[in-house]
Amino acid sequence: MDAAPIEVFEGEVKTPDRPIIPVILGDGIGPEVISVARRVIDSAVNKAYGGGRAICWKEVLAGESAFKAKGEWLPRETLEALRDYKVSLKGPLTTPVGGGIRSLNVTIRKKLDLYACIRPCKWIPGVPTPVKRPEALDVVIFRENTEDVYAGVEWAAGSEEALKVRRFLKEFMGVSIGEDAGLGLKVISRRATERLVRAAIKYAIKNGRRSVTVVHKGNIMKYTEGAFVKWAYELAEREFGPLIVAERDLIDKNLPAEGKIILKDRMADSMFQQILLKPEEYDVIVTPNLNGDYLSDACAAQIGGIGLAPGANINFETGVAVFEPTHGSAPKYAGLDRANPTAAILSGVMMLEYIGWANAAVLVRKALERTIAQKKVTVDLARLMDGSEALTCSEFGKAVINNL
Repeated sequence: MDAAPIEVFEGEVKTPDRPIIPVILGDGIGPEVISVARRVIDSAVNKAYGGGRAICWKEVLAGESAFKAKGEWLPRETLEALRDYKVSLKGPLTTPVGGGIRSLNVTIRKKLDLYACIRPCKWIPGVPTPVKRPEALDVVIFRENTEDVYAGVEWAAGSEEALKVRRFLKEFMGVSIGEDAGLGLKVISRRATERLVRAAIKYAIKNGRRSVTVVHKGNIMKYTEGAFVKWAYELAEREFGPLIVAERDLIDKNLPAEGKIILKDRMADSMFQQILLKPEEYDVIVTPNLNGDYLSDACAAQIGGIGLAPGANINFETGVAVFEPTHGSAPKYAGLDRANPTAAILSGVMMLEYIGWANAAVLVRKALERTIAQKKVTVDLARLMDGSEALTCSEFGKAVINNL
């Protein structure tokens, strides 16, 4: 059968036996971890389906490799490939801090309107962690991906633009702001909130999850994050009423919870304590951008670090989905074959699940678990595990394939 693109009809992903999937190798350690992830994924697909299915990878350029080859960081044809072929795998891209080009990762998400950043955090037995009960944490975070700090509306301190904004605020709004202040605009809309919450609740229902928790700072930011939680409850009641029960109604109205998704909300600062002290009480988490950024990394720390944390950026309406590890490009380790490819491999697992190839996804996850149980790990974990065998990035990939 010839290779063909994945198609999406009314939110349903249709995957041919030989789907064309674009891949961005990325910067720094990206080419190493993504190459290993591809080999593991290909081996699992071959084993799961007896050679009847295979991914046809299509390499596209972004980041430093694109700039060297084409003189631009994010070529138009790359964005078109990600959009047209629907599903892609991506390595980390380097972004300068404090100046230079804007984040390519953010640009891809905004250009393709990938509004849901999804980050599952679940411990793999044997991985060293700083907490006593890492097995108690099993959450999936839905982080809004287009607004809040990602809206990127800022004016530098001392700039003419900042002066104009300060004058406007003082003259028309009665708000005085110091001349030495940089200014930023926080944007949270009903539309963006509702589509994210809708996706989170649908995920919870489809995957048999127990609860959805809205994390916000609505007691302080009443008309942005406060609106976020208000709109979340309204959407849940309007579109999922019989399937949802609000946590507060379990006591106030003595409503039954059996067979329903419990909808909770927590203040962002409180949530950081809750996720450590009572991780088993949380399941699916939905939150504005900045809260989700912090919380994702905090949860990743509980399962061993962001080197083991996969991620996806998805628009569930168009079906466009980009799967990527949550860690950065770590340029100082580039080319050393020392990086941990687990996050990239697990991002591939998420991709396989998304396209409906669950059997291959299960094979990869179990092979990862067997490899780590054998204490065959990369250097970052080996130095924390007594009796472990330190492997290179590529050796770890081979060990996982041997355990399929």
